Amino acid sequence: MQAELDLFRKSIEAFAEKHIAPYFDQWEKEGNTPRELWNKLGEEGFLCVDIPEEYGGLGVPYQFAALVVEEFNRLGYGSISVNISVHANIVSHYILSSGTEEQKLHYLPKMVTGEIVGAIAMTEPNAGSDLQGMKATAVYNEADETYTINGAKTFITNGEHSDLIIVAARTDSSVRASKGTSLFLVDAPIEGFERGTNLDKIGLLSCDTMELFFEDVVVGKDKLLGELHGGFITLMKELPKERLSLAAGALGALEGALEWTIQYVKERQAFGQPLSNFQNTRYKIAEMKTEAAMNRAFIEKCYQLLDRGELDTATASMAKLACTEAQGRIVDECLQLFGGYGYMREYPIARAFVDARVQRIYGGTSEIMKEIISRDIFGR
Repeated sequence: MQAELDLFRKSIEAFAEKHIAPYFDQWEKEGNTPRELWNKLGEEGFLCVDIPEEYGGLGVPYQFAALVVEEFNRLGYGSISVNISVHANIVSHYILSSGTEEQKLHYLPKMVTGEIVGAIAMTEPNAGSDLQGMKATAVYNEADETYTINGAKTFITNGEHSDLIIVAARTDSSVRASKGTSLFLVDAPIEGFERGTNLDKIGLLSCDTMELFFEDVVVGKDKLLGELHGGFITLMKELPKERLSLAAGALGALEGALEWTIQYVKERQAFGQPLSNFQNTRYKIAEMKTEAAMNRAFIEKCYQLLDRGELDTATASMAKLACTEAQGRIVDECLQLFGGYGYMREYPIARAFVDARVQRIYGGTSEIMKEIISRDIFGR
C-alpha cells in the first residue's frame, strides 16, 4: 500500500502547486478560499476518499484520508487542511455511521464531488468544550411532523461555504444534554438560517470560521441524524476519528516546518559558515527530528487501530495531545532557528507558528485530552 500512498502524495503536491500555491497568500489576506476550490478538490478525488464506493468514494483505507490532511499541512496550507478535515473526515462519517440509507445516498456522493460542503455546529457562544451547557433547541411539531430549531453556534469551520450543517440541539430539556440532544441535517440556505461574518482569527486566516444563527428553522423528521436524543452517542462514536484527524494535521505541519528549517539552516550563513555547522543547531534539529519520528510511529499505529475498528477514545486523545503539543514546541523551535526572518510573514514558518496555536484548543483542548486519558487510567 505504501507505493499507492506515495503516488497519492505526489498527486496532492501537484494539485497544490497548480491550484493553491499561486493564490494562497491572497486568500489568506481575503480571509477565505473560493467556493470553486471545493469542486476542484472533488474532481481530483481528494474529498471523502475513504467513503465506500457505493456512496461515491474510493473505499480506500483511512490512511489515504489522513494523508490529504497531513499533506496540505506539510505544504503549509493549514487552512485548507482544516476545511477538508471537517468536511471529509468528520461530517461525511457522521452521515456514514448514523445516517439512513436515503441520507447517505443523497448527501455522500455530492460531498465526494464537492457539490455539497459540510460543516458541523456543536459549539455555542457560552458553551465551548462543555457541550452539557448547550442551549440550542429543536422542538417537535406533531401536526406536521417537523422540528423547529432555535439557537446560535460559533467557531464553525466551513461556515461560509457550507451547504449542509449538522446541528446539535436539545430535544429534551428536562434531562441532561448528554441524554436529551439530537443531531439534525440542515440544508442551507433555509428560511430562518443566517450566517454571521467570518471571525477575525490570529491564524488559519483563509479557513472560513463563522457564527451561525437559527431562528425558527423548520426541518422534517427525515432530517434527524441517528436516534432521537442520541446525539451524544453519535458524537462519542466519531470522536476517535475526529481527534486522530487533528493529530494527523499536527504531524504533517510539524514535519513540514522541520523540512523548511533543515533546508534553511543549510543555506543560511553566520560567522562565515552555514548555521547547520553549529552544534546548537544540529542538536536542536536532532531533538525535533526524534520527537517527530516518535509521533509518526504512534500515529501510524493509530491508523491501523482505526482501520480494524479498535481505536478507543483514550488512545485517540493521546494522539491528539501528543501531536498538537509537539507541533507547538517544534514550530516554535524552528522559528527560532530562522532568527528575525522567522518573524516575517513572507516566510511560511511564520504562518505555521500562528496556525499551530489553535491545535491545542479546538477538537477538545489539551486539558480535556488529559482528563479523558486520566479517567481511562483511574476511572472517575
